[in-house]
Amino acid sequence: MKRKKHMNTLLSIEKRNAVLLRMAELLEEERQEIININKTDCDAYKGDDISMFDRLKVNDAKVDEMIKSAKHLASQDDPVGVERFSFKHENGMQVYNKTASFGTVLIIYESRPDVTVEAAGIAFKSGNKILLKGGKESLRSNLKIVELWHQALKENEASTDWVEYLQFNRTETQAFLENPTQQLDLIVPRGGERLIAFTKEHARCPVIVSGRGNNFVYVHKEADLDIAIDVILNGKSKISACNAVDKVLIDKNLPNKSEFVAQLISKLKDSKIEVLGDAEVAKAHGLESITSDAIWYEEFLDYKILIGEIENNEATIAMINKYSGGHSSSIITKNESEAKTFMENVDTAAVYHNASTRFTDGGQLGLGGELAISTDKLHQRGPIGLQHLVTNKWYVHGTGQTR
Repeated sequence: MKRKKHMNTLLSIEKRNAVLLRMAELLEEERQEIININKTDCDAYKGDDISMFDRLKVNDAKVDEMIKSAKHLASQDDPVGVERFSFKHENGMQVYNKTASFGTVLIIYESRPDVTVEAAGIAFKSGNKILLKGGKESLRSNLKIVELWHQALKENEASTDWVEYLQFNRTETQAFLENPTQQLDLIVPRGGERLIAFTKEHARCPVIVSGRGNNFVYVHKEADLDIAIDVILNGKSKISACNAVDKVLIDKNLPNKSEFVAQLISKLKDSKIEVLGDAEVAKAHGLESITSDAIWYEEFLDYKILIGEIENNEATIAMINKYSGGHSSSIITKNESEAKTFMENVDTAAVYHNASTRFTDGGQLGLGGELAISTDKLHQRGPIGLQHLVTNKWYVHGTGQTR
C-alpha cells in the first residue's frame, strides 16, 4: 500500500493558539457530556487492573486539568523556529540551526482520556500531526474528545487531519507499525511494559519510551524523619501514577530506626497500603518477607510498598541503579554533601532531595503538560513538554558560494 504523506503546511502560531483556546471552551461546554460518556466506559470496564481503572475515570477535576492544559499551551511561546545556534562562515554564508516539527507523531496509550487532550495539544502546538491510538477501554471518551478537536480545527479553518484517532485492534496496530500507510516520524508508547515491548519490536521509526516507574526513597541516617514520612506517604497517594514510590530503603545507622520504621508501617497500613519487608525489616516488624530479589525490579501500580535496610549511601546508589525503572528517586537527608553524591550518581530521569517523586510531571516541573515521561536518554529524558517535541533543521543563506 502506498504511503499517504502528511502535507499540511505549518499553521501560523496565531491559528494554533486559536484552536487550543477554542478546544478549552468546548471542553467546558461539553463537560457533563464527557463525564457521562466516560461513565459508560467505566461501567463497561471488566478488568481487574485497579491502576488502569483509576486512570480511566474522568470527573470534574480531570476536565478542569484538560481545560487548564489547553489554555496553558495557548499561552506558551512557539517552540518551532527557535534559533539554537548561528555561525558566520568565512566565505560569507550565514548559518542557523533552528527547531523544527517532527512531522507526524503516533502516541499509543492505555486508559487515560486526558492524554487525548494533553498529548494532542502538545503535538499540535509544536506543529506536528498527531495520531492517537488509545485503548479500547476508553474508546467512547476518546472519540468524544477527538470530535471536539475536529470541531475546534474546523471552526478555525484548519484540517481535521492534524488530530487523527486510530481505531485499530492489536493486529491492525502491529501491521501499521511494521508498514505505516502514512508518514510516521516518531512513536511514543505510554503504558505498561508489554505495550512498550510490543511497540519497540514492531516499530520502523524512532520510539521514545515512556517507561516504568519503580521509584525509590532512601532515608539516610541524617534524615528529618517527619519529612521522610510525608514524602513516602505522598509517594503512595496515587498508586496508578508512574511517579509513585514502590521501594523504601532505610539506612541501617538511622537513629531510632526501629521506632521510625514502626511508625511508618503503621501510617502506611492506615492508608490501606500492604507493606512487605526484606529479611531484616520483616523479622524486626512482623511483616511478610520477600522470597526473591526479583521483586526489587517490580513496578507495583498497587496499594503495596517494600521496605528494606541498606548499609549506606554508596550501597543505595548501586541498588537503585540496578533495580529501578530509571524514572525517579529521592534521598531524605540534612546532609547536603550526601545529597549531592546521591543526586549526581543515581541514574534516574529525576532525582530529589527532601521532596516527593510525585513531582515528576510536566505540569509540576514547569512545562505546563507532557506528552509522556521518557526513561530513555535520547532525545529527551523525563517529562516531554512542548519544547521537546521538536527536532532541528539547518538554515544556510548564501550568495552563490560553492565548496
